[in-house]
Amino acid sequence: MAIIGKIRDQRYLLVGITGLALLVFILTGLFDKLGSSADRGNLGTIDGDAVDTAVYNTKLRQFEFSDRQQFQQQQREYTDRDAEQSAEKAWNAAVDEIIMKREYEALGLAVSEKELTAFLYGEEGFNLLPEIQQAFTNPTTGQFNAAQLDKYIQDQEKSTDPGAIDGWKRTKEAIRNQRMQDKYFQYLGQGAYVTKLEAKNEYLAKNESKSISYVMGAYRDIPENQLKVSDAEVRAFYEKNKDKPKYQVMAGRDVKYFDIAIQPSKADSSKFNRELAEIKKNFAASANDSLFILQNSELPRMYASGHMMTFRPEGDPKARQGLTYPVAMDTVFKTASIGQLVGPYNDNGKTRIAKVMDFNTTVCKVRHILISAPKGDTKKIASAKKLADSLVKVVNNTNFEEFVKKYSEDPGSKDKGGVYEDFMDYEMVTPFAKFSTDKPVGTIGVVQTDFGFHIIEVLDRKNNVKFPVLAVVEKTLEASSDTKAELKDKAYTILSKIDTDLSKKSDITDKISLFDTVARNEGYYSRPVRMFEEAPKVQGFATKMAAQAILEMAYRKDAQVGDLCSSPIQDDNRLIIAIVSSIREKGAPELVDTYERMRTDALNEKKANAILKKMGSVTNLESLAKKLKTDVKQAELTFSSPSIQGGGYEPEVVGALFSGKLKDKASSKATIGQSGIYVIRLNKTVKAPAASNYDAEKMQLLSQIKSSVANSARQALQKKLNVMDNRALLEIGIIR
Repeated sequence: MAIIGKIRDQRYLLVGITGLALLVFILTGLFDKLGSSADRGNLGTIDGDAVDTAVYNTKLRQFEFSDRQQFQQQQREYTDRDAEQSAEKAWNAAVDEIIMKREYEALGLAVSEKELTAFLYGEEGFNLLPEIQQAFTNPTTGQFNAAQLDKYIQDQEKSTDPGAIDGWKRTKEAIRNQRMQDKYFQYLGQGAYVTKLEAKNEYLAKNESKSISYVMGAYRDIPENQLKVSDAEVRAFYEKNKDKPKYQVMAGRDVKYFDIAIQPSKADSSKFNRELAEIKKNFAASANDSLFILQNSELPRMYASGHMMTFRPEGDPKARQGLTYPVAMDTVFKTASIGQLVGPYNDNGKTRIAKVMDFNTTVCKVRHILISAPKGDTKKIASAKKLADSLVKVVNNTNFEEFVKKYSEDPGSKDKGGVYEDFMDYEMVTPFAKFSTDKPVGTIGVVQTDFGFHIIEVLDRKNNVKFPVLAVVEKTLEASSDTKAELKDKAYTILSKIDTDLSKKSDITDKISLFDTVARNEGYYSRPVRMFEEAPKVQGFATKMAAQAILEMAYRKDAQVGDLCSSPIQDDNRLIIAIVSSIREKGAPELVDTYERMRTDALNEKKANAILKKMGSVTNLESLAKKLKTDVKQAELTFSSPSIQGGGYEPEVVGALFSGKLKDKASSKATIGQSGIYVIRLNKTVKAPAASNYDAEKMQLLSQIKSSVANSARQALQKKLNVMDNRALLEIGIIR
């Protein structure tokens, strides 16, 4: 029986003492492990050998660095979930590198210095690598500059900086591995072949068609309550069919769970609405909006002077994260007056009250030449100013684009003639924005920013837009502590009931069925979390702690089907009640793992027998349709698309039809399909037009095979070498 620990509010001291003792116990065990020679586990294995931790950690640092940079450029927060994605990419890259290295060594593959040089410079038939092309292209001519690459390599190889030497060594090795990989998959691609017969069959599958009429007795037309399948019948069906290939399972474990949402009560909502009314009243009367927001908003930075707090409707391509309002309120905001309060309104689960401070009505289009001069670099600033002052005297609207190509150091606009368009003042640094919004169209002048000196020409200005500048108070309706306590009590009560009822059951299938029944009777829906042995991990949870609790339930040393969580698992704003529902070995499933599927298939078998009995020996479609109270349907079929219009996906039925045994104008016997029982009349076969050759089909099939060679080979190698990912288990202290 699971241990249910129900602690009430007045026992917080006991909770603290118990928690402290538990922490000491865990840490003591951890220190014992770290300080002993006991097996500390490994990140994973490939063909039984531990994955090299150094290789994985190197990949992890690389992906975390590159992903963080990318997120920074996109002005997005790099979250824990993103870090998990970086780690996943690092794992895949490390496994791929280790496996492929084994392959190269087994085949004796190598890349000579001469081959590497040709690959690096795009010579001897090799295409230049995009990264090399981008880094060493002459900006004036747009051509690859081999001399520049020569100098870079010489500088790295002659450098006295250990970091530069090591960096070039790693870069060179990565390029060598890239060439090795290309060579390996090119060899595999050379083995791809499509026979003339395969090409011909592909042609016929697409171009030969059959026009049919049919009557179907659909399984779905028999109500669930009309035919019942007993537990004994399901078990008998299971014993008869469990070894069939379609029922085979992969090794792994499942946990079933349902969740109790932690939601505000009606009393919580009423109190929240009263607070909002008071806030709105005081916000309207406030003389210091910045201070008011600081004191009353969950987001104190929702105020700024000027136009920095320009809001756009959700979905606007230039909208900034957090600075949006619902599209449905676009008219409300754009017709509001300055000083007016809008709200409270819901914005992605948050409640906002907004004060209209101003409207941003100007959209600009300019072009500029940037003479770079970083802030603080006095020498560079003086040089850049001198150049900018001299250029502005000779640049005009005719030669401006030419000067951009020759002098501008802004990579964001250089390829577009220096043009920035459809921007508002808050999108640019202040001196640049002020020049763009204030100067008459056609004006050319110089402004200085932290980036350097900008020679700007104002090209156009539109005043036909209207976006509100807002000061916003944001609040969130949350469940009160009393509501949370009541919901936790409810979760414990349900958990205790399940635990008591489970103790009366011995059959594991009955235990899982009981869990589902209790969840359903309480108004919840149980659903599975499926984990696979080669890489156990848990998806679909908001917090890492909850995901790890589910994983630990399934994979702890003494885990058994029917084990219940000892207490509700907190996952953000919900309480999870979970049970271990499956521990699968590869091959034929246990009944508990496939009970619902077996029940469905057993029921369909029973329905099929009932439909067959009702059909009898009748093959005349019109008579049969009348007997089954349905219609005669029409369909056009090809072998390449094994679906029957009005029926369903029926590869076996369509395959039998194209076997050639059924002649035109003849009717088939009753045929069992996936969706029902079919009786088919073949009205007409349209033969495929004669073809002089099947070269097009052959090339298409060959292209498909070659395009999938790399992915298919990687999957096959991982399967053959039994790659096991232990990272998630190791993180929670489970060693395998």
